[in-house]
Amino acid sequence: MSIADIRYIWMDGKLVEPQNATVPFLSTALHYGLSVFEGIRCYDTARGPAVFRLREHIHRLFDSAKVLGFRDIPYSESELCEAVKETVRANQMRYGYIRPLIYHDSPDFSFNLGGGSAHVGIAAWPWGAYLGEEAAEKGVRANVSSFLHHHVNVTMTKAKIGGNYVSSALAKTESIRLGFDEAIMLDPQGYVAECSGENLFLVRGKRILTPHSASILEGITRDTILTLCSDLGYTVVEEPVSRDQLYIADEVFFSGTAAELVAVTEIDFRTIGSGRMGTVTRQIQQSFGAVVRGEHPLSEGWLAYL
Repeated sequence: MSIADIRYIWMDGKLVEPQNATVPFLSTALHYGLSVFEGIRCYDTARGPAVFRLREHIHRLFDSAKVLGFRDIPYSESELCEAVKETVRANQMRYGYIRPLIYHDSPDFSFNLGGGSAHVGIAAWPWGAYLGEEAAEKGVRANVSSFLHHHVNVTMTKAKIGGNYVSSALAKTESIRLGFDEAIMLDPQGYVAECSGENLFLVRGKRILTPHSASILEGITRDTILTLCSDLGYTVVEEPVSRDQLYIADEVFFSGTAAELVAVTEIDFRTIGSGRMGTVTRQIQQSFGAVVRGEHPLSEGWLAYL
């Protein structure tokens, strides 16, 4: 299943067929990257389809809009939460991916966000494992990209701004062409930041390390992992992580809405740990799976049932 299977897209308050969900060619969102978005997952549970951490995702969408400079969004957070549910229902989707997007359009074709208006679209489609169906069990291979993560004063790293992801596309494309599955990006100081679309954790001894949140996107799946690690008795330390710390880690794993939680078994042609998913990663992955399936004490607060 893919985006070709989408039945309806929510556009500015109406469900329309995909061919009618269009934006003007001269949209400033298309030409200048003036948009903000979210990636959200819907899971099939014993109680039916449920959207994972919907409120938090929509709240971050509004935070991203504020960071970019939008002043007037034509819908409230609660209205867009309901619109997400409406879109999932209209597509008769039990599991998959949801993409809300706020985009700028200006009659003056201007960089000025105050000179146009904000529009909202929401798409939803069945989508399995982002990094491949075997990745959840076998893990993935990664490399440290030649493309750096954004400097915090070059663009706003706390917002999912459309234009920010050009560097991710460059890094990911480079990695795929080199034969890897994913790219790890360093910050301008040379420390590990995040991946092209995921946050990163490494296990060393009894500690789990993750890059400090100052310059990275504070992922909602990342936040989920932090909570689950605490519940499982692990201590997670947020601190600068060097490239060579990755190589000598016992375990490394990625987290993100699309990727979910995936082990990294090789980085830059160096085997990580045993070359297989480690016991810590597996335990956290299993706990995460229980949450999204509605089988965990935290599920009730984090799943929005349709």
